Amino acid sequence: MPALSTPTATPATRFSAVWRAPLSRSSWREVAYLLISSLIGVAGALPVIVLLALGFGFVVSLLGAVLGLVLTVAALGLSRALGTTHRRLAESILGERIPTPRGPAAPAGQGLFTRLDGRLRDGAGWRNVVYVLAKLPLSLIGLYAVQWWVVGLINLTAPLRWALFGQGGDGGLLLLTPLPYGGSPTAHEFTGTLLGVAMGLVTLLIAPWFTHAVRLTDRWLMRALLGPDELAARVRDLEETRALAVDDSVALLRRVERDLHDGAQVRLVALALGLDMVKAKLADERTLDLAAVRRLVDGAHRNATEALTELRDLARGIHPPVLDEGLAHALETLAARATVPVELTVDVPQRPSPAIESIAYFCTAELLTNVIKHSGATRATVSAVTRADGTLRLRVGDDGHGGAEAGTGSGLTGLAQRVRTVDGTLDIRSPQGGPTMITVDLPPRA
Repeated sequence: MPALSTPTATPATRFSAVWRAPLSRSSWREVAYLLISSLIGVAGALPVIVLLALGFGFVVSLLGAVLGLVLTVAALGLSRALGTTHRRLAESILGERIPTPRGPAAPAGQGLFTRLDGRLRDGAGWRNVVYVLAKLPLSLIGLYAVQWWVVGLINLTAPLRWALFGQGGDGGLLLLTPLPYGGSPTAHEFTGTLLGVAMGLVTLLIAPWFTHAVRLTDRWLMRALLGPDELAARVRDLEETRALAVDDSVALLRRVERDLHDGAQVRLVALALGLDMVKAKLADERTLDLAAVRRLVDGAHRNATEALTELRDLARGIHPPVLDEGLAHALETLAARATVPVELTVDVPQRPSPAIESIAYFCTAELLTNVIKHSGATRATVSAVTRADGTLRLRVGDDGHGGAEAGTGSGLTGLAQRVRTVDGTLDIRSPQGGPTMITVDLPPRA
């Protein structure tokens, strides 16, 4: 749906949005979704209500408690199936993905009552029941919203129906109205059908916004009731970030091992061999060749220097020494080394924890590298500001051609994973044509 309340929306754009709404693809997708989901909502709610009523009735009567529990569990299972159907429908038609909640916990025993008890304790199943019950009145409203589209389209065809079928009898040509109890006007002359066209246009201009409002309500219900609850979502997120942190640590250790094996270790072995050869040359003064000894000493000195350089670079990759003087100084160093002009703003009165400073430094380094390699920008901006809640907000922007997104080889996917390990967030705003602004929010402590 076109936005009417964006900060940059002008009266002309709002007027254009109203006229384009009935023709937009998103509006018709919402109509299709409401029609199908409302029919499923009405058809699915009735058996759930019957099963719950019978189940509670049998349980309360104490004459068929087991049967009542079975019927209640059946209602929970049916509600879960209906919730899955609605989630898949929203994803396939609207692209709205609702995470699937965990299934009911496996019972510890094998008895009938144990299994029934496990099913009855299924919190996600009961939330599905609430959604199915709330969906019933919303489905009726959704079908009423779809009716506006049907009435509008029928009224637009009033002149054509007059030309093909005449007046439709002595009572005149019937014109429809979507309002309940509003009466249905009739057209007794052809010019009266123009009223039907006007009514159809007004109805179709209102229908998309009515449909959108119903759809937003349904989306709110789905996110609140059909997805995992807040605690389960938090546990899942912690499990994922823990796995990412472990994988990142393993990858770092492997890189350190590989760099030590292929770099500094080779240099030190060459240094040891060179020193052995010098020792052998110096052992026999009769065959002493000072020129050869000098060459061996020069080679050993070169290997030692290169090994120190590689070890220093390796240590810098683990923890940049420039961070010892604070994040502001580290960001100034990155900005000075960049090959494009960088406007730097830092307002971090209290230092974050070392882990947060390290993540902020490496994120800035990676983002500036992306600016230089991929954006085609002529300048960049970097800001690091501590917000009122203590969150460190890091923003890197450029005036390049835009189009940056995670998963395109720019390293943004890895940055997002690194940020998630400390409960941070990464937001990418990079439309085609630019400009690009990437925001990283990090907690003050890991």
